[in-house]
Amino acid sequence: MKTAIIQRILLGFVLLVAVIVLNFLLLQLAPGDVVDSMLAEAGGGDPVLAAKLRASYGLDQPVYIQLFKYLGQVLSGDLGYSFYYDDSVSILILGHLPTTLMLTLSALVLAVVIGTLFGVYAAIKPRGLFSNFVTVFSLLGYATPVFWLGMIILLVFALYLPLFPAFGIRSIPEPEHLFDRILDVINHLVLPVFTLAILYLANYSRISRASMLDVLGADYIRTARTKGLTELKVIFKHALKNAALPVVTLAGLQLGHVFSGAVLVETVFSLPGLGPLLYESIMRRDYPVILGVLFGAAATTIVANIITDLVYKRMDPRIQSIT
Repeated sequence: MKTAIIQRILLGFVLLVAVIVLNFLLLQLAPGDVVDSMLAEAGGGDPVLAAKLRASYGLDQPVYIQLFKYLGQVLSGDLGYSFYYDDSVSILILGHLPTTLMLTLSALVLAVVIGTLFGVYAAIKPRGLFSNFVTVFSLLGYATPVFWLGMIILLVFALYLPLFPAFGIRSIPEPEHLFDRILDVINHLVLPVFTLAILYLANYSRISRASMLDVLGADYIRTARTKGLTELKVIFKHALKNAALPVVTLAGLQLGHVFSGAVLVETVFSLPGLGPLLYESIMRRDYPVILGVLFGAAATTIVANIITDLVYKRMDPRIQSIT
């Protein structure tokens, strides 16, 4: 068990380094750089100024030298310095990360819990009205563009029915007391969390329904019923454990995406998360910030996959016996 964990960690480290190198090289192939973006915003500039700026940023050096320098920085815990924001990349990411985590984790938890319950109940009565509703809802939720859904929710609940704030993460001016500030942040997050949760929930309800239907037809479930166990005990003690395996897989994959955030949702609701930071950095060719956000997203995904493997081993002894 310990050997397998160590192997996965080492493999994850190698994969992370490969992702860093690939991201760096892909950005080098992209047209333009931060100097071009700066000069374009300033209305133009002479080639001498552009050359001086590139030299000051180290962009005039060969690509392999820039790559080795960047790898050394990252391995030492330094994600570099933003060309545009004139600040440390780590500080920029940490400043935008709390909003993204509050949004994505809240939506993920709601979707896992509610979506699994929806799917389980729909599988218990597969031909009932609720099961048909879950099927239609899953298809619509999966096919609906999240930015369109966000704008509709924004129009209905923030403009036509002004129940929640439309934009931002906090009111201006902020409430004086700490408890009021917490409530204010929660109030601002209701609509974006609800929007993202609907998108996630459609997937979880669909997968949990299909998985539960498959498990309920297994021989050991029929055996449990013939022993006289109650239907609730059969469902939640015997069937749900195996039916939850695909849900764990999907949750692990989406847990790896919490760092990169939901760019479209954060943009629609004007949330100061990592999504808008990444978008603005791409538009301004701010490579250190782009690489820093991509590095965090890759690291989070790798760690989430390792955690998912460990949870799988706990839930399914067959996998543990194989590895």
